[in-house]
Amino acid sequence: MIGHRQLTMEDYAAIFRRRKWTLLICVVLCPLVALALSLVLPKEYTSQTVVLVQQPAVPESYLTEITSSDLKQRLTSLQEQILSRSRLEAIINKFGLYPKDRAQISMDTLVERLRKKVVVSPVKPMAESNSSQLPGFSIKVSDHDPALAQKLSSEVTSMFMDENRRVRHEQAQGTTVFLSKEVDDAKAKLDERDAKLAAFKSRYIGGLPDDQQANLSILSGLNGQLDAANQAVGRAQQDKAFAESMLAQQVAAQSSDNPTAQKQLSDLQTELSAMQAKYTEDHPDIIRLKQNIADLKQQIASAQTVPAPNSNGTVADSLGIQQLRAQVHQYEATIKEKTAQQREVQRQINLYQGRVQLSPNVEEQYKQLTRDYQSALDFYNDILKKRSVSAMESGINQDKQSGDFRVLDPANLPDRPSFPNPLYFTLGGLAAGLAVGLGIVLLRETRDKSLRTEEDIEFFLQLPTLANIPSVESARRHAAANKDASGGPRLVASA
Repeated sequence: MIGHRQLTMEDYAAIFRRRKWTLLICVVLCPLVALALSLVLPKEYTSQTVVLVQQPAVPESYLTEITSSDLKQRLTSLQEQILSRSRLEAIINKFGLYPKDRAQISMDTLVERLRKKVVVSPVKPMAESNSSQLPGFSIKVSDHDPALAQKLSSEVTSMFMDENRRVRHEQAQGTTVFLSKEVDDAKAKLDERDAKLAAFKSRYIGGLPDDQQANLSILSGLNGQLDAANQAVGRAQQDKAFAESMLAQQVAAQSSDNPTAQKQLSDLQTELSAMQAKYTEDHPDIIRLKQNIADLKQQIASAQTVPAPNSNGTVADSLGIQQLRAQVHQYEATIKEKTAQQREVQRQINLYQGRVQLSPNVEEQYKQLTRDYQSALDFYNDILKKRSVSAMESGINQDKQSGDFRVLDPANLPDRPSFPNPLYFTLGGLAAGLAVGLGIVLLRETRDKSLRTEEDIEFFLQLPTLANIPSVESARRHAAANKDASGGPRLVASA
């Protein structure tokens, strides 16, 4: 009685001795039955084709963006297409499969039966390889006729190769058409951004952020020119005033001989002496005083000569007066020229100051336009590159130079059946016999109510054991073993 108390190794050994023939019969009989079954069942022959994914002739770096895809996903998609009802029905009609069952079984059932015979499995990469991509896949087709299995394997492999080239070619063509439309749209947007940027540059020419440093430099130069023009106008006005005073004196001296010119000459010389005590000979004021003194001396010398009267009786101007008049006229022209230069420089200063003041606002708008233009340009270049890659891939697939799938091992002609395998059936029968034998032993021991040991008596009856009386058969075996004839039972005291 098992299942009611904890069994020891002696209990298991006793159970094995009692039920060993049941277990041995099951272990021997089941493998024999399985082996006989493997000899009786119909034979199935499997033809296998190994297809590798080889690298294309064109470097992969040129085609990665368009053609890269997961091999498992591609195999799943191709398998669904190849093992579809229409494809398998065409194979059944081509090779005349199941001629006896066509009248009794529907085509859907026959297609499902053929689909179960086609197995597509990826080839596992080597343990040393670091690549996560699968190196290829295998196609296995089973049939009762080995030659037919080989033909079916070759046919399915050919369908995989053709379908793969067709799908990749259509994918590349569709991608090219789509990208061509995207290129046209991107080109239109790029032209629009370019036109806006060109109009902005034309509107704010010279005031762009790139011109800011140049504008500051030009503005600094214009301020220097304005200062120089102001100084030139001031000097010309002083020289003009001096020349006008000299002219007035010369005209007065010509009409009445008075010592005004001599007094003015003496004042200029006194002023020159005072200036020479403070400055060097190269100072502009000293140079100007020396020139004025020289001109005044020349005018006094020329004024001492009395001019001849004109034909109308008037006295002509002296040479000094004529020179002074010419100087006054020259100074007036200089003042007019420098004043016009002042206005022009001031206008340019206002222009460049306005550009500098508008620079932050212009820079913000320019950055926005430039950023939009650069984004449109990058997108256009990216789409254009992808279209070129897609067109290249389409041409490669059309010329059959991509080398995507390559048959490594063509479909073989199987020389022995793949099912049933006698070795596998025998091992399976052995495992099944062992399981059945153990189950029968467990069932019989569970249903057995015999009490065989002192532990069983004490556990189930809850009473102490006084003595053990061996069976007659056990006593005879013991007597025969020991060659000791004993006449009666032996009592054993028990606590």
